[in-house]
Amino acid sequence: MPQLVGGAHHALSIGELSERSGVAPSALHFYERNGLISSERTSGNQRRYRRDALRRVAFIRVSQRVGIPLKEIRASLDSLPEGRTPTKRDWSRLSRLWRSELDARIAALEHLRRDLDGCIGCGCLSLKACRLQNPEDTLGDGGTGPRRWEPGSRDPDTGDSEGPDA
Repeated sequence: MPQLVGGAHHALSIGELSERSGVAPSALHFYERNGLISSERTSGNQRRYRRDALRRVAFIRVSQRVGIPLKEIRASLDSLPEGRTPTKRDWSRLSRLWRSELDARIAALEHLRRDLDGCIGCGCLSLKACRLQNPEDTLGDGGTGPRRWEPGSRDPDTGDSEGPDA
């Protein structure tokens, strides 16, 4: 909701929004071009943002920080009634929806950490160690690229799931 200053709604300039949000003007322009925030133009063609843009920018930045792609953030913002700014209840609902995706990313990172020193996924480069894990490049028969890092991939020796969807 815009704040009343001297009896009139006080909209923020790009500089004020940047300073208050800690986000560079170029990033704010990018967010606007991609439909994440909006502005109105003055008669001098300067951007003016409603004060609730601060909360939208905070929502965008926190969502990005936890790894949510901008496309998903935009879809989430678009799902709000009348394009309103997210509330605490909205954040709780959306964060529950994103939880499984974040859990899958965490599992993939844990897998990477566990196997980083001995395997790069097999099928992409023939490291000496891969001769033990992938004799005669048998994983290459399953397709190009790293086979052990594909979601839901199985260890050819044990049959266990190895990918982020395991």
